[in-house]
Amino acid sequence: MQTIALSDYTIYVGPIETGWQEFLTRKKYTQILVIADENTQTHCLPLLIRALNGQAFDLIHIPAGEQHKHIGTCQHIWQQMLNVGLDRQALVINLGGGVIGDMGGFCASTYKRGVDFVQVPTTLLSQVDASIGGKLGIDFGMVKNSIGVFCNPKAVFIDPAFLTTLSTRELRSGFAEIIKHGLIQDAAQWATIKGISQLDTVDWPKLIVPSLLIKKHVVEVDPFERGLRKALNFGHTIGHAVESFALETSEPLLHGEAIAIGMVCEAWLSQQQGFLSTADLEEISAFFIQIYGHEVLDEANFAAYLHLMGNDKKNEGKKINFSLIGAPGQVHINCSADADTIFASLRYYQQLAG
Repeated sequence: MQTIALSDYTIYVGPIETGWQEFLTRKKYTQILVIADENTQTHCLPLLIRALNGQAFDLIHIPAGEQHKHIGTCQHIWQQMLNVGLDRQALVINLGGGVIGDMGGFCASTYKRGVDFVQVPTTLLSQVDASIGGKLGIDFGMVKNSIGVFCNPKAVFIDPAFLTTLSTRELRSGFAEIIKHGLIQDAAQWATIKGISQLDTVDWPKLIVPSLLIKKHVVEVDPFERGLRKALNFGHTIGHAVESFALETSEPLLHGEAIAIGMVCEAWLSQQQGFLSTADLEEISAFFIQIYGHEVLDEANFAAYLHLMGNDKKNEGKKINFSLIGAPGQVHINCSADADTIFASLRYYQQLAG
């Protein structure tokens, strides 16, 4: 068991049974409520039940998928919390990926002005990204995470055993955030990452902990995203727009798949603004295409992407805000680009298909 201590909670990396027993020495709770979706209820809840070791709990079941991360699902969760008589001395366990963690934490932090919650991230994406930082929220009006709060969990339990339940596509999605952490903060980590060619041979725990330590450093320096923490948005301005648009189609993209597209486009913007060398751009682009392949982006949708970017919560005034990179390990926040340049970045990604 490895622990990562933040200012007011601990991340436990290893078998959940060990971390859970240590956590319970700190506080006793009147009730335990687990929030899960159909996937985590089937594949992950049995492991959690073993860790609970006979402790009683109530279960709230919600449908899986980003398309359900909205106020209607929150209303269902809040109603079920009332139905089971959840009081302010209870504990909510969010068992799932980023959707469960974001939405379950949001519901817990607002129910009766806040009840304690812990995160049990079950996807690679949520283990390396959503597990640190206390960002909670839901999507609204096709804009990702536009309603939410900052509120830290009481603990996070990262058990690599959950990763055995994931498809290669889900692992690849989570890998995008590991890549991002290396590019923005740690050249040595990027050097390790770019040597990977087959995801089915990766020793994930060896990548998870360094990635968590990168995000821990950034979040502790800037907990409310007023400066350095904006570095974590590299790839997300364009990536979130592509993801939000795809959610409304018959072929939605996973978060990491869309962010991979965004990182290629924003690496091109970084090169155009003089931060990133052409050689580094070519290396980064080739790596993403090798791991993620190439999605066809219809130019007829570029204006819709731009509209979604215009609603991004990171923007200031009328400018669309980007976090861009220099040489791996360097980042430049609060950068902007005009519409024509953003469209050109999307065309750069498009031409990589050849």
